[in-house]
Amino acid sequence: MVDFMKRALELASEALDAQEVPVGCVFTIGNTIVAESRNCVNVTRNPTRHAEINCIDFILEHCKANNIDYNTYFTNISVYVTVEPCIMCAAALQNLKVKEVVYGCANDRFGGKTVLDVSEFYVQYYELRGNLLAAEAMALLKQFYKGTNPNAPESKVRKKKDN
Repeated sequence: MVDFMKRALELASEALDAQEVPVGCVFTIGNTIVAESRNCVNVTRNPTRHAEINCIDFILEHCKANNIDYNTYFTNISVYVTVEPCIMCAAALQNLKVKEVVYGCANDRFGGKTVLDVSEFYVQYYELRGNLLAAEAMALLKQFYKGTNPNAPESKVRKKKDN
């Protein structure tokens, strides 16, 4: 379990190096990694390209190419992600009925458990466990948020003119 989170942290570090929010994700079945990714929002200019969604898409493509029932496949997947999945990702993982989600640090702003408990909207829900290597995950986030995001859109807030 720790090794999978360490790999997710490596992916998050790659995201940080690429000026992305440092989130890394690994999907496993048993002791085998079946998908891995990091946030790619800025490079793709697509706000949905979170690490978890990228892994989901990889698995869907794999299942389609190999004529595998993805509904059954996802029920065997354990997800290791450095930060608690956001509401969008938590809902997607819930809808696909993954086996479990293990995260590093909580997501107090957008978390799919902390902010809005997505599991309340579904009959079947996954096992959720947090705080695995949380300090390491939080350190990457703090490093990212020290600076400014060069890919962020310009602010549309109007400033008052002094008269």
